[in-house]
Amino acid sequence: MTAESPFVSDVPAEQALAAWREARAFAGCPVRVEAVRVPVGDAVGRVTAEPVWATRSSPAFDSAGMDGIAVRAADTVGAAETTPVLLALGEFEVVDTGDPLPPGYDAVVMREHVHHTADGAAELRAGVPPYQHVRSIGEDISAAELLLPQGHRLRPVDVAACAAAGATTLAVRRAPVVVIVPTGDEIRPIGAELAPGDILDTNSLMLAAQAREAGCEARVTEIVPDDPAAIAAMVRTAAADADLVLLIAGSSAGRDDYTARVVAETGSLAVHGVAVRPGHPVVLGTVGATPIVGVPGYPVSAALTFDIFAAPLLAELEGAAPRERPSATARLARKLPSALGTDDWVRVRLGRVHDQVVATPLPRGAGVLTSLVRADGLLVVPAGLEGHHAGEEVRVELLRGLADIGRTIVAIGSHDLVLDLAASALRATDPLITLASSNVGSLGGLVALRDGLCHIAGSHLLDPATGEYTLSYVDKLFGPDADVAVIRLVHRDQGLLVAAGNPLGLSGIGDLTRPGLRYVNRQRGAGTRVLLDHELTRRGIDPAEVPGYAREEHTHLAVAAAIAAGRADTGLGILAAARAFGLDFVPVAQEPYDLVLRTCDLDSAQLRPLWTLLENADFLTEVEKLGGYSCAETGRRVR
Repeated sequence: MTAESPFVSDVPAEQALAAWREARAFAGCPVRVEAVRVPVGDAVGRVTAEPVWATRSSPAFDSAGMDGIAVRAADTVGAAETTPVLLALGEFEVVDTGDPLPPGYDAVVMREHVHHTADGAAELRAGVPPYQHVRSIGEDISAAELLLPQGHRLRPVDVAACAAAGATTLAVRRAPVVVIVPTGDEIRPIGAELAPGDILDTNSLMLAAQAREAGCEARVTEIVPDDPAAIAAMVRTAAADADLVLLIAGSSAGRDDYTARVVAETGSLAVHGVAVRPGHPVVLGTVGATPIVGVPGYPVSAALTFDIFAAPLLAELEGAAPRERPSATARLARKLPSALGTDDWVRVRLGRVHDQVVATPLPRGAGVLTSLVRADGLLVVPAGLEGHHAGEEVRVELLRGLADIGRTIVAIGSHDLVLDLAASALRATDPLITLASSNVGSLGGLVALRDGLCHIAGSHLLDPATGEYTLSYVDKLFGPDADVAVIRLVHRDQGLLVAAGNPLGLSGIGDLTRPGLRYVNRQRGAGTRVLLDHELTRRGIDPAEVPGYAREEHTHLAVAAAIAAGRADTGLGILAAARAFGLDFVPVAQEPYDLVLRTCDLDSAQLRPLWTLLENADFLTEVEKLGGYSCAETGRRVR
C-alpha cells in the first residue's frame, strides 16, 4: 500500500496480526521489555523475568502449630478419661503458635486439652501421635525448590510466598510504556468549554485507563491538530519514549485522515483496515523500533482495537500470557444480523432467566460509548456467519461474573424512564441487584417473554378495536389460559414533543400532515407507534402523509434529543422526555404502562426487590416528579 492510498483494506484479524508481527521483527522492535530488580513489596502486577527459587525453607524450623504444651508423644501413651497421664514440670514446655519446637519434644497438645494440677503438673486425658500440631521444617516451602516460573504475573499471595522463601528483591519485566497521541482539530481536553462541533478527548482517558489496567505506564501527549507534519513530529517524539504508540483518530479515508500516511512516512505501514467491526480502519505499523497502532476515533472502535491488538502485544512484551476473560453459553434475546466477511464484536447485556443465561445485544454503533458502560459480555460473530437467530445459543466472553449476572432482572420491551429510575433505586438499595432494560418495543418484549428470554416485558400496546391495553396482545401471543400476570406500573401522558415555545403552533395529531414538517417516529412494534397509527386512522390520515413517518428512534429520549437538537420538529412521546430536554408538550392521550411476566415469577426471589420498590412511597414520589406520571395504580395486578 502506498502512503497516498485512500483505500482501507479488509485484512482478516489473524492475518493482520501476523503481518504486524513480521513488520515488528523487520524493524527490530524489542521482543521483551527490560528486566529490572525491585523490592518484593513493589512487585505486585509485574511479570517475573527469571524463575524464583526458594533460598530458605518455610517454616525454617519445626514449630508449634497451636498454643499449648510441647510433649514427647511416647509419654502420652495410654492416656484416657479414666486413666489420665500426669506430666511433671520438666516433662513438657509451654509453647505458643509459631514457637520453635523445643529440643527433645515431638508433639504439641492444645492448651484447652491440658488440665493443670495444683502443683503445676499437666494432666492429659488422651494420647497424642508424634508431630501432632507441629509444622515441620519446609512444610510450606523447601529451600532450593522452584517457587514461581519466569513469565508469571505476580499477585499479592505470590509476593508473600516469595518473601517467605527468602526473597527481598525480584527480577521482573518493567512496566511497558504506552504513549497516547490524540489528534483532531475538533478534539478538546476534558473540562474544556465546547463550541458546536467540538468533541471531548474521552478516548485518551479510556485508552490510558485500559493501558494501566493491563499493567502498563500510560502517558498522554497534548492534542495534535490535523496537520500531517505536526502529527509526524509528535509520533517520532512519542516513539522515542514508548514501547507502544497509540495514535488516535485519522485512520479512515477522509480528507483529514492522515494516520496511515504518517505511519508510512515516519516508519513502516503493515496494515490499514482489518475485517473487524467496530474498528475496521485500524492502522498497524512501526516507527523506528517502536510498534504503533492507529486507533479509530469512535470510542467503541477504540476500546475494541486496544483489546484485539494492543493488549496481546503488551502481554508479549512482558513475556506473560494474554489475559483471558471467562466465557459462558447464552441464548440470544433477539435476532442478531451480521455482515459476511467481518468479525463482528457485539456488546451484550446478560441475565439469568430461570436456568439459562440470556444475552441481549446492545446498540452497535461505533460511537455508542454507553454500550461499553452497560455491557456484561462480548459476543463475536465470525466473518463467515450472517448472524444469529433469536433464541440461538452463543458463546459470550464475560465482563461480569456469573454470580452478578444471576442477580440481574432482565426487562425487555417498551422504553420508559421509570424503569431507569427503578434500576438506580434498586442498585442503591442492594449493590448486587441490576435491572437491565433493553428497548425493543412493547411487542418485541412480549415475544421475548413468551420465548423465555426475559423476566418482565414492559408494554403499553393499544388494541384499537377495544380500546384496551396489552391484554388482548397477551391473549394472542400466549393463549387465554397462559400463566401470565400483568402488573400496572404507571399511567403516563403521551403527546407531541415540540421545541420550547411550540414555534410551529402544533395543536394535535391533525397537524402532522403540514408540508415541510419533520416528524420523528418510534420503531415498529413500539406502543407509541401503535398509538400514533390509531390516532391517524381515527382522523382518516394516511401515514404516508406525515413527513418523516419512516424515520425511527428506539426510545422517548432519542425522539426528544432529535427535536432539541433541531433535527426534527415533533414526535410522539412522554411528558417526562419533554421535560428532560426542555421541550414543550401537546397532550394526546393518557395510557397505562404495564409489566408482563410469567405467574411463576411473581414470588421469585429475583423479582421480590422490584415489588418492594413499587410499594415504596419515596420512590413513587420520585416517579411523579419526572412529570406526566400517575402512580395511583402502581403495583396493582391487572391480571
